[in-house]
Amino acid sequence: MPDLLAARSQMAMSLGFHIVFAVVGIGLPALMVIAEWRWTRTGDGVYLELAKRWAKGAAILFAVGAVSGTVLSFELGLLWPGFMRFAGSIIGMPFSLEGFAFFTEAIFLGIYLYGWNRVSRGAHLFAGIVVAASGVLSGIFVVIANAWMNTPAGFTMVGGDAVNVRPFMAMANAAAFPETLHMTLAAYAGTGLTVAGIHAIAILRGNRSAFHRRALGIALTLGAPAAILQPLSGDVSARSAAVHQPAKLAALEAHFETQRGAPLHIGGWPDVDERVTRWAIRIPHGLSLLAFHDPNAEVKGLDTVPRDQWPPVAIVHVAFQVMVALGTIMALVSVWALWRWWRGRAIDAVVGDRRLLRALALVTPMGFLAIEAGWTVTEVGRQPWIIHGVLRTSDAVTPMPGLVVPFLIFTLLYLLLGVIVVYLLRQQIVRAPTQ
Repeated sequence: MPDLLAARSQMAMSLGFHIVFAVVGIGLPALMVIAEWRWTRTGDGVYLELAKRWAKGAAILFAVGAVSGTVLSFELGLLWPGFMRFAGSIIGMPFSLEGFAFFTEAIFLGIYLYGWNRVSRGAHLFAGIVVAASGVLSGIFVVIANAWMNTPAGFTMVGGDAVNVRPFMAMANAAAFPETLHMTLAAYAGTGLTVAGIHAIAILRGNRSAFHRRALGIALTLGAPAAILQPLSGDVSARSAAVHQPAKLAALEAHFETQRGAPLHIGGWPDVDERVTRWAIRIPHGLSLLAFHDPNAEVKGLDTVPRDQWPPVAIVHVAFQVMVALGTIMALVSVWALWRWWRGRAIDAVVGDRRLLRALALVTPMGFLAIEAGWTVTEVGRQPWIIHGVLRTSDAVTPMPGLVVPFLIFTLLYLLLGVIVVYLLRQQIVRAPTQ
């Protein structure tokens, strides 16, 4: 395996592993806070039990996320010294702010875990709110750094170096809002619907205890609205890419030729040599309408970009199709669940609908699969650039040979750690009382 491919594979594997814990670290504290708030309002001990179990899960995932995040920070320096040399002074601000958010989350998570019966209910609930808010901010600051890599800003190029660095302008880059909005909603939708699916499966197996019914209601409260809003945030992201990263948009839509009234391709396989997308469903004017809200707008194709600057079209297109398909299914099931809940005036209307419960069980893994596909679109779609239009990935990698060895070692370690985490979460969260 070439060293560049090994370095990219190791980074992809590390990011793919860490993003799961980062996402749940955003969503699970929100569930925890909602459960405790419901307990303070109703006095129902089931909500207290849910809050405590979800808090244990948040602690486990926080610890693993901290470890995998630390590994990523080392990998940035060890695998990509060219990137850090160029960008360190620019993206240092969002990473520093992420560090403050991380430490705040750690402090208040400790208060939350060990403050039961030691601080007032109001103070304890406030600690949970801070944990949830700081988790969101931590994710936002990291995504802002990634957004800068897609739409770099806040510096001036002089002789190949970045000078006149303006950190806040860099943080306010063009992709910052679309990416942070899309990722935050994805975290809530993915976590909420995964938890809802787990409890729906338990109910389908005959355990209709209050524990699972209450958990299902809270999870849908968080996940369903986010899943419904997610396609709208995807529209914002696509329109941003159309303006600032036309090559990425062309790759994810397998759009080879610049044209007005560009069609939208659903499915299909890109034939790069022939510059056609085979077996796709074509919607006339669809891409122009989605990208610019104008059915006759001109959409730039890959023909406007030198061939050596094309992203891997097939990978990006398929990953995008997977993300959109899964997100659409999640949104439709969420609409169904909320409509059923509203019509029945109680969560028991959802619990009593076995077809809906089966649908929720089906979407259990979809949120995380969609997130992995989305990050593939974001990262692979930027290639061959590590900083879009500024620094190539091949120029940023370390010259150290033998990078396949750490890639294999870290892959095995992550697999082992993943098995341990699943076991711990099953013991602490999934196993529930029958009453």
